[in-house]
Amino acid sequence: MKRLILILILLLPVFSGMAQKNAATPEKTRVLIILDCSNSMWDRWQSEPKIKVTQMVLLRLLDSIHGIPDMEVALRVFGHLNKDSYGTQLEVPFEADNRYKLQSKIKTLVPNGGCTAASALTNSLNDFPNDGKARNIILVITDGMDDCGGNICEVARQVQQSGTVVQTFIIGIGNADDFQHRLDCAGRFSFLSGEEMLDDALHEVFFLSDQKARVTLSVTDEHHNPYETEVPVVFYDHLTHAAKYTTLYHYATGDAVDTLTVDPLVNYDITLFTKPPVQIPTQQFKASRHNHIPIVAPQGSLRLHFEDKRIPFQLPSYSVLVRRHGEPDILSYQPLGTASHYLAGSYDIEVLSTPILTIPNVTVRSGSDTDLQLPLPGQLALNKPQTITTGSIFVYKNGIMQWVCDLNPDTATERVILLPGDYQIILKPKDAIDYAAVRTARFTIHSAQQTGVNIK
Repeated sequence: MKRLILILILLLPVFSGMAQKNAATPEKTRVLIILDCSNSMWDRWQSEPKIKVTQMVLLRLLDSIHGIPDMEVALRVFGHLNKDSYGTQLEVPFEADNRYKLQSKIKTLVPNGGCTAASALTNSLNDFPNDGKARNIILVITDGMDDCGGNICEVARQVQQSGTVVQTFIIGIGNADDFQHRLDCAGRFSFLSGEEMLDDALHEVFFLSDQKARVTLSVTDEHHNPYETEVPVVFYDHLTHAAKYTTLYHYATGDAVDTLTVDPLVNYDITLFTKPPVQIPTQQFKASRHNHIPIVAPQGSLRLHFEDKRIPFQLPSYSVLVRRHGEPDILSYQPLGTASHYLAGSYDIEVLSTPILTIPNVTVRSGSDTDLQLPLPGQLALNKPQTITTGSIFVYKNGIMQWVCDLNPDTATERVILLPGDYQIILKPKDAIDYAAVRTARFTIHSAQQTGVNIK
């Protein structure tokens, strides 16, 4: 019971500015209380009607948080306007030092109408000032008895994904049988079946109010050896997919541990930008303890280079595309002649040479270096007729001609760097209309050598 009631109190770490960027520029926190004042709130909840218990708790809560800097509270109520009304109204807007207004309104609330929790949530976004400088929290207190109508789950999802609200808390009071569903879909839901632990829970607030959620990552291979390569890490809001925190993970020897301070009210999806990325979905961190996330990411090194040999011409700078084996998406652009780390697995390599060189299913093993040595290309020295010609180069692969590149029609001498292999040139004078004017020539390119071809 105490654990459930403490869910209500989890809001108060927000009140103390728990997610401040730094001490010099504290972040304002705004909490909108949405209170159920439908007819069923007159029903008894142990010692008193539910509305009386709720009023008592809220009045003490407001006294407890009075004086905490950079915090504002507002009150929206539904079901209180008149007997036949299902409306909702912002009774006390956000402003500094409005405790007496809030308490005065709470004392005079009289349950009278029906339940409109979904419409209250819909209107809640308009209650927050649009200054973009605050963490906005919604706290809904309801007994769940009346037929609220509307799709509260869909409304709450839209509210959360708006990016305006950090978290929505749903506090259910009374009898468990009065709730048609647990309302987990609408936010962090907790059902409180008793009132006796409220005082203890409020005292627990002050212990939690200055706490932050501290998170450390430990990245290792499958043998628990530390991952010693620096790698970016991003914490995304699970619901809005917005990037909330970005850092650079690195292994520190000894007792030094990188610790990231995050907002405990947000559920996170974490991406470790290895190659390929490692994703850890739906992480929730507690403010009362240190949160440790172990990640297993075995990696190896992949080096791509030409064989070491003198050549009589200058090599172009080739790029290399790396993909997970059998997958179409490009994982990495790696310059030829460099080494890069990848997670253990199989990869397809594509060297952007002429012609393109594809090496499928290259295995990278954990803790090992994979070295791929490629044959050096050769150079074609082509002399064409003086007349303007158009033409192309083709390579023979398994007896089939494949297009490699087009030739420059404006020059009679051309130099082309090609991988070793068997090729054919097809040329045609620009103004020729007879197939008999087409010229062809077959030739072979050898590694690190120049091959001359003259076409008359």
